[in-house]
Amino acid sequence: MNATINDIISRRSVKKYLDKPVEIELVKQIVEAGTYAPSGMNQQSPVIIAITNKEMRDRMSRMNLEIVMGRGLKTTSGHSDPFYGAPVVLVVLAKKSVGTYVYDGSLVMENMMIAANSLGLGSCWIHRAKETFETEEGRQLLRDLGLTDEYEGIGNCIVGYAAPDALKPQAPRKGDYVVWVK
Repeated sequence: MNATINDIISRRSVKKYLDKPVEIELVKQIVEAGTYAPSGMNQQSPVIIAITNKEMRDRMSRMNLEIVMGRGLKTTSGHSDPFYGAPVVLVVLAKKSVGTYVYDGSLVMENMMIAANSLGLGSCWIHRAKETFETEEGRQLLRDLGLTDEYEGIGNCIVGYAAPDALKPQAPRKGDYVVWVK
């Protein structure tokens, strides 16, 4: 099988990570792969905030958890860290003024998750980036980073070394996934 297709098919959402930092060179490769995602009319509406700083990572986790708790929800398995211990958080935002911004940002997320898998790392899309950056704290964080309110959070791509027991078998694909027109 083609290596790229194998990386796509073998990718899993990882929800348990080793307490081990990810080498910055690997993070750079993942982020670069994200920047090559297709975008509507090549407007490149997304921006990636690459967080490897533990304090900022923990702040983002807290902000995400506050949204979960505010809705009366629980994270998967009641985990108190919505980022499941992953040391890297790659936040994708996109310019709201671009008509394809949600799709553009989603493609960046997918590229980064496939890239992480190809490098032997685990990843998972964690929601609530939109809500995080709609809070006053989130808007202030964007201003502190030199980003304007014209951006909307698309997703949080968490990355790290998967714990050995975190990888689950591939779920079967549903039978009616493809409708052929020949």
